[in-house]
Amino acid sequence: MLEISNLNVFHGKIQALWDVCLTVGRTEIVALVGANGAGKTTLLNTISGLLRPASGQVEFLGRRIDGAAPHVIVAHGICHIPESRRLFANMTVKENLEMGAYPRSSWERRTSTSTEVYDLFPRLRERGGQLARTLSGGEQQMLAIGRGLMSRPMLCLIDEPSYGLSPVLSSQVFEVIKSLKARNMSVLLVEQNVRRSLEIADRGYVIENGRVCMEGRCSDLLTSEHIRKAYLGM
Repeated sequence: MLEISNLNVFHGKIQALWDVCLTVGRTEIVALVGANGAGKTTLLNTISGLLRPASGQVEFLGRRIDGAAPHVIVAHGICHIPESRRLFANMTVKENLEMGAYPRSSWERRTSTSTEVYDLFPRLRERGGQLARTLSGGEQQMLAIGRGLMSRPMLCLIDEPSYGLSPVLSSQVFEVIKSLKARNMSVLLVEQNVRRSLEIADRGYVIENGRVCMEGRCSDLLTSEHIRKAYLGM
């Protein structure tokens, strides 16, 4: 579904990604593991069109999208659920969800899609008329995910979904991410809880200093001596 080849990305004069190669298959969850500043968010921002690569290419369903505008990429079937939620704070829950149904085809189906989102997150149904800024941290994360799903994506780029959440709420969010496979969606997941992300993902990539240094099945990565020492504190 997603194929990234030899991607090089700069922030000004500083190179952030070096010849990154990565794939995501249909109905597959892929974890992207790395320390802060390793280049994980830069990669997601490049896929979604917020950054443009200096070289290399990004293909989605066989079509090159590197260099395309973000709204075009959304229309192709990719949603980006960013770190820190980035909600429209002074708009209601319902209005935030509707903003996620940006493409015309998604807008026409917004009522049925919002029902599906409310089924995933019943708390949002109760908060429909409430301003986003008045929600708890967990509710805001639910809303950020729900807003992304309103575009009816085939691929979700999810950045740090458990950040700032309690263990109970984190578990709920991870269960929702797992359930996306059954809804015929793929996920590229960046998550600070390395163990949990590798437990729910099919495959994983380890990125260090802007370079992919390891990849493989998550069951293998969880037993890797390097992963256990560097990311699991073992």
